[in-house]
Amino acid sequence: MDKPDFSIFMIHLKPEPALMPAELQTSMHDSSAPPEERPTLKTIAYLTGLGVTTVSRALKDGPEIGEATKQRVRLIAQQVGYRPNRAGVRLRTGKTNVISLILNTQDEGSGFLSALVYGISEVLATTSYHLVVTPYSLSDPMEPVRYIVETKSADGIIISRTQADDPRVRYLQEHNFPFATHGRTVIETPHAFCDYDNSAFANAAVNELVWRGRRKIGLLGPPLMLLYAHHTSQGFREAMARAGSGITSFDLSAANTDMPMQAILRFGEELGRSSDRPDGIVVSSALSALALVSGLEEAGLSQSDYDIVSKEGTMALEWFRKNIITINEDFHDAGRHLAKSVIEIIDGADPASLQYLAQPIR
Repeated sequence: MDKPDFSIFMIHLKPEPALMPAELQTSMHDSSAPPEERPTLKTIAYLTGLGVTTVSRALKDGPEIGEATKQRVRLIAQQVGYRPNRAGVRLRTGKTNVISLILNTQDEGSGFLSALVYGISEVLATTSYHLVVTPYSLSDPMEPVRYIVETKSADGIIISRTQADDPRVRYLQEHNFPFATHGRTVIETPHAFCDYDNSAFANAAVNELVWRGRRKIGLLGPPLMLLYAHHTSQGFREAMARAGSGITSFDLSAANTDMPMQAILRFGEELGRSSDRPDGIVVSSALSALALVSGLEEAGLSQSDYDIVSKEGTMALEWFRKNIITINEDFHDAGRHLAKSVIEIIDGADPASLQYLAQPIR
């Protein structure tokens, strides 16, 4: 089949090789050492005095190999820069040693990409797996999923921006392909996920604004096609209902955090110039909060005119707008959970046992 119109790029975040002991450097340059263009299992076997089979089993964490031998083999492998021949591994085992992270990298408002990738790569750095980030177009999010499954170009998949009844999840379940999602679904068959409790976030944000004396409160959330938008809205409504008389909800549904930053800035400017505006706002992404505040400032409002509570996962708010109240979402930790889940599923774990809901952090 023809390759679809999306790009693929590989992320290699492996530990830097440790300094090589002098005696090993000497042996590496010994004229009697076998000439190799790139280190192989034979190279490691020669330097350790072990057999190739023993070296291979040690690198695979074989239970029949002693821990001291494993550590010695791993150290030498790291020092000489050994990397498995992935083409050979695939021929022998059918595995690619690739985990594919499928992302909409044009998502301006989330700010989570680098932290998520770093968390995943941190886990994979201790394994034989490599991370491939596969961008996709919002017009057809199924395209990269189908391509990876049909071509068997990865051993597992991580997807984000989940919908309530996400067709990607159903497709992967039907094809029994290992995967985990950044976000939940309502699909009846359990699957592995790592999600953030957006309902608890919105609840805490409203409570904070009420405590600060704000009386007209609005929510700038994600588009309703995403399931976490409904969780956020639910938490917001529940907190507003408990807030009592004198606390009213202000409709901000004309905007959402998927809009371009410039559009959110203009929305904030128009809002700030209106005589009818909120004095407290809950925002579901840090970059959207920055754009909104910039617009409110353009309209001439000052910090005393409003309070904003925003999710924060990028440090952007701490750097540029210290007056914004933040509640943390740890994308780095989410990446670690997702990577571990996919690897465990590849190894045969039950996806239903790999469901994690992170709580908001102040």
